[in-house]
Amino acid sequence: MIKKCLFPAAGYGTRFLPATKSMPKEMLPIVNKPLIEFAVEEAQAAGISQMAIVTGRGKRALEDHFDISYELEHQIQNTEKEKYLVDIRRLIDECTFIYTRQVEMKGLGHAILTGQSMIGDEPFAVALADDLCINQGGDPVLAQMVKLYNQFRCSIVAVQEVPRDQTHKYGVIAGEELRDDLFRVSTMVEKPKPEDAPSNLAIIGRYILTPDIFDILKNTPPGKGGEIQITDALQQQAKDGCVIAYKFKGQRFDCGSAEGYVEATNYCFEHIYKAL
Repeated sequence: MIKKCLFPAAGYGTRFLPATKSMPKEMLPIVNKPLIEFAVEEAQAAGISQMAIVTGRGKRALEDHFDISYELEHQIQNTEKEKYLVDIRRLIDECTFIYTRQVEMKGLGHAILTGQSMIGDEPFAVALADDLCINQGGDPVLAQMVKLYNQFRCSIVAVQEVPRDQTHKYGVIAGEELRDDLFRVSTMVEKPKPEDAPSNLAIIGRYILTPDIFDILKNTPPGKGGEIQITDALQQQAKDGCVIAYKFKGQRFDCGSAEGYVEATNYCFEHIYKAL
């Protein structure tokens, strides 16, 4: 049912300046693999083969990464270094990559709306590459969410519990508990103060969205920070009982922050890279 995944990747990555002055934050490596490649692998593991990437100025490296580098491959042909390109070659061979530019940075909701021409009239996944999600020994987070979509056929957001004093960094949900890891959302608030937060269940960068979200986004006025917020659009769907929040299985690293990025790098080096 879910054939396409949208990757909003036009942001400036200002929390990682000066590194992101000339390098997309999505290309920051976790050991030897860029964040965007982890996200694409997660989407492919969910049965998705069409990758739609919303880029911006200075993001050409994303397109080059998911393309053949003939000179490089010629130089390492028939050497032991070829093994380092096995994973990316597989993605290039098995997936289709399409791109469009977000000309102005007007928030995540606007970035998703910018991708409408690549998605069309069908449900789709959304993955934010700087939220690195790992579930060793089990289904990746998007695969878990695709299974839920096949059951509920509505928009789904991934959530996790966060400390109350951190709610101002996230969209926060509240709703009817359907089971210990599943909620029918009634309220969504973008970056509330701790005292105003309806719960400590924070939305992270994994979504399954139904195509009517595009029409809602077109009519969603700027919200928090003067940006078009996907949270505000999802709140409109939630009024009709059409949004599910899912406490996913696995670990999530906020690689948009230096602390989370280092934590992710250390984890992947110990649990993934050293095992290769």
